[in-house]
Amino acid sequence: MTLRTRSFRQLLLWLIVGSRGGVNRGKIIEAIKKEPLNANQLRILLEVDYRTVRHHIDVLEKNHLITSMGEHYGKVYFVSQELEQNFGDFEEIWNGIVKKLNKKGQE
Repeated sequence: MTLRTRSFRQLLLWLIVGSRGGVNRGKIIEAIKKEPLNANQLRILLEVDYRTVRHHIDVLEKNHLITSMGEHYGKVYFVSQELEQNFGDFEEIWNGIVKKLNKKGQE
């Protein structure tokens, strides 16, 4: 694992596992990996407040995990090229979170 790959993995761990809102950020990444979406579509899909979606989008964009195309309400979000190249790390981290969430739901 190169230094760049390791630091990207650390960024993912911090944003998805180590901070509040990580689950919503993971859900956003998972959703836009399947198909590019705008903030309102994400709001409906995730069933959260629009401002919450915007906040998480801003965090993900600032950290170069997602990119966008378009303007204002028509702005559509995509997984960044860097995240695409390291998507296996995201999947490994995300699958661990999903397992924990499912386990808690069964208790």
